[in-house]
Amino acid sequence: MTPVSTGAPTGVGAVASVSPSPTVSLPGPRPAPTGASPDASASAGGSEGVPETRMSPGGPGYRRMSLALFLAGVATFALLYSTQALLPLISGDLAVSAGDASWTVAAATGGLALFVLPMSALSERYGRRTVMTASLAVAVTLGLLVPFAPSLGVLVALRALQGAALAGLPASATAYLAEEVTPKALVTAIGLFVAGNSVGGMSGRVITGWVAQEWGWRVAVGVIGAVAVVCAVAFRLLLPAPRHFRPGSLRPRVLVRTVRGHLGNPLLRRLYAIGALFMTVFGGVYTVIGYRLTEAPFSLPQGIVGSIFLVYLVGTVSASAAGRLVGRLGRRGALYAAGGTTAAGLLLSLAGSLPPVLLGLVLITAGFFAGHAVASSAVGRTATEGRAQASALYQSAYYVGSSAGSTVGALAFHSSGWAGTVGVGLVAVAGVAGITLLGTRAARAERTEQKERRPALA
Repeated sequence: MTPVSTGAPTGVGAVASVSPSPTVSLPGPRPAPTGASPDASASAGGSEGVPETRMSPGGPGYRRMSLALFLAGVATFALLYSTQALLPLISGDLAVSAGDASWTVAAATGGLALFVLPMSALSERYGRRTVMTASLAVAVTLGLLVPFAPSLGVLVALRALQGAALAGLPASATAYLAEEVTPKALVTAIGLFVAGNSVGGMSGRVITGWVAQEWGWRVAVGVIGAVAVVCAVAFRLLLPAPRHFRPGSLRPRVLVRTVRGHLGNPLLRRLYAIGALFMTVFGGVYTVIGYRLTEAPFSLPQGIVGSIFLVYLVGTVSASAAGRLVGRLGRRGALYAAGGTTAAGLLLSLAGSLPPVLLGLVLITAGFFAGHAVASSAVGRTATEGRAQASALYQSAYYVGSSAGSTVGALAFHSSGWAGTVGVGLVAVAGVAGITLLGTRAARAERTEQKERRPALA
């Protein structure tokens, strides 16, 4: 899989020049991408006389597909972060520090980051739906075993395996959408999947908070495992069979060439870095916030702390609205807005009273999910061949950022308090702004160069 030139400037927001609004399709016709049927080349470009065979809002199968992937997102984030709101209780029960307990989160996200690329290769060969189904089945099985972990070491090992199993979901889901949904609807469709992530993260934390307050963290994690089982079954029953998937090769040489091609694309590299930096902020904040709110001056009970994660509903809205945001501001503008919103939330969270802290969490969540939806959809539109690997690289960087944010954020909190965690987040947001600015300058430079070429060509 090699990245396809779209005619867009090679900057972070360069995709915006291909589609300045969600209603503009990609240049068409082009060769059928890997993972697409031969007739997909025509439908991808919307050639005259060739009917569009991919799903779009209001069309056959779109609602079933949206609900299925929404539930997959719910199960993924609920399982992946099932211990995050419970870290203070795990610390007390197993007599470990905040930094040690944070490994129950970092191990899961790290396992996902390590295995997302191999799992994406399997999806290229055996199909997106098959790999997603198998991944959920293994992950929910491990989720039912996690409550019985006798020690921190066993708990961390089970969580790492669970993260590795979940690796088959994110990249395969993005590739499935890129192949089966029309280009005009792609940002919205991926936004709905990301919205499922936010609902899963929210419900997992809220449920575990209240259940753990009454029956302990082990019962709480078990309940999340049971919820994930229901989501996994519904996902498999609802998801339409793919119509544009074409099996690829599992040969290592082909995979290496594909990955090298994607990493050689400056736009994709920038998008990967942006995803990692956004997730560094998010992982750090939500790993540590439970400790902050259970300590003075807040001293909130575990159930109330779990309910704080209801702010994830804001992420559901902002992710779903990412397509409209791109339509108004362009992709670079949307990334600037998402980063600025996140930074404002970090600064507000430094306050010593609860209302501004909660408002800060709302802004952090809204900015993160909007930025993630914009960046991940841009990856899907940029790479028209080997989309699973392109998405896998994004997801790998994204979850490396989560692991780094969880660990570094917890260490910063241990050494400098909440201000230390906020400092880590602000550095990451500054990185997002800097990378986006590089993309803006690259786009301007390419437009200038194209204008200078026109007289010579004429």
